[in-house]
Amino acid sequence: MDLDVVNMLVIAGGTLAVPILAFVALFLLWPSALIKIYYWYWRRTLGMQVRYVQHEDYQFCYSFRGRPGHKPSILMLHGFSAHKDMWLSLVKFLPKNLHLVCVDMPGHEGTTRSSLDDLSIDGQVKRIHQFVECLKLNRKPFHLVGSSMGGSVAGVYAAYYPSDVCSLSLVCPAGLKYSSDNQFTQGLKEIQDLASAEKIPLIPTTPEEMSELLQLCSYVRFKVPHQILQGLVDVRIPHNSFYRKLFLEIVSEKSRYSLYENMDKIKVPTQVIWGKQDQAPARRES
Repeated sequence: MDLDVVNMLVIAGGTLAVPILAFVALFLLWPSALIKIYYWYWRRTLGMQVRYVQHEDYQFCYSFRGRPGHKPSILMLHGFSAHKDMWLSLVKFLPKNLHLVCVDMPGHEGTTRSSLDDLSIDGQVKRIHQFVECLKLNRKPFHLVGSSMGGSVAGVYAAYYPSDVCSLSLVCPAGLKYSSDNQFTQGLKEIQDLASAEKIPLIPTTPEEMSELLQLCSYVRFKVPHQILQGLVDVRIPHNSFYRKLFLEIVSEKSRYSLYENMDKIKVPTQVIWGKQDQAPARRES
């Protein structure tokens, strides 16, 4: 074989081997880094840009696509322990001419985490209003979307600031009363006692617990590789003390039924979405 051809094949093989080896190394050694790259790539593919905005000494992190136009902007509020990128799977189905804004909720991801922050539903509503004011998003009424904890915040926001919102979508919202409690809801009530808060189903600390959480939050069963489960845990562990504090706040008497207590004040058209198999406020049928 011609020497030039051999050299070309060696170079081509080396070029292919480098990214493959890098992927394998990330998968085996730093799965959490692989997850961050995945979200970065997905945001870039969908045209979502990340920005920061300040309210006094408080910083909000958000992603957006498009600009305000004749159609209402859409503001999306994620659930407990999630982040703005949880909406990417929905964003890919939305028209590109819509103005979309996905914000990290107080204390989550790139938004300021302060020990002085009021993490109750009311406190979070006030923070989100500050964010809306910073972006001047309420110069024209916008469509507000919230999931789980974010659904409770979105509903109460619409009750407190009715002129800001033109319509509302609540996906498996927290903060409601039910005629009877299922096993999961009853367990959450029992966890309110600080002494029993060492193990909270929504705050996994091992790959096995992460697998249980994924099963709780999805009716469709799927097998996730152990390394990916480990990566998901590694990303969350540094924040678990905050998640525990937040969880105990939103299931407290002050916040547990915030949405229910303010439902009669919501005057805009409201869409509530539940899956047939839902048990947890964050769970929906796929």
